[in-house]
Amino acid sequence: MSLLLQLFASFFQIGLFSIGGGYAAMPLIKAEVVDLHGWLTAVEFADLVTIAEMTPGPITVNSATFVGMKVAGLAGVVVATLGNILPSVIIMLILAKLYEKYAQQTLLKRILEGVRPVVVAAIFTAGLGLLQLALGSVTAPDLFAVVVSIISFLILNSRRVKIGPIALLAIGAVVGIGYALLF
Repeated sequence: MSLLLQLFASFFQIGLFSIGGGYAAMPLIKAEVVDLHGWLTAVEFADLVTIAEMTPGPITVNSATFVGMKVAGLAGVVVATLGNILPSVIIMLILAKLYEKYAQQTLLKRILEGVRPVVVAAIFTAGLGLLQLALGSVTAPDLFAVVVSIISFLILNSRRVKIGPIALLAIGAVVGIGYALLF
């Protein structure tokens, strides 16, 4: 199978099974681009998540664009991104029509109530995996990363400190540069 077809198929599959949004898709993306195809290393994947989060747009589309460019240049960008968004477009058109018709039905409400906790678990699992990559090994964690993570978590969940995620990402970048220059 050609590289471009592999990219399209991988990101089509990711787009098709990314129930719950971008963060829920992170384990699927990692499985495809790191574990199965070896297009990225685990460290490059962590960098990808960081870059995809910092840039505008959905994280899965940004990930497809990043991987496509690294693996096959501009043609890779086109096929990976198209592969990633095509399932969503098709599924959302179908679901919008069905939801419009059956929104008040008890069965649909129960289905959505059952799917929501699974989505939360998928997002939580992806977050734990990223946390492990960001903090380093369990036996010898990166103290700088641990401190930055804890402070960021506290700021994002503070009722007193009002710093949004974008501003916090910018602050994190400056702190990272400062840390690199000092140490």
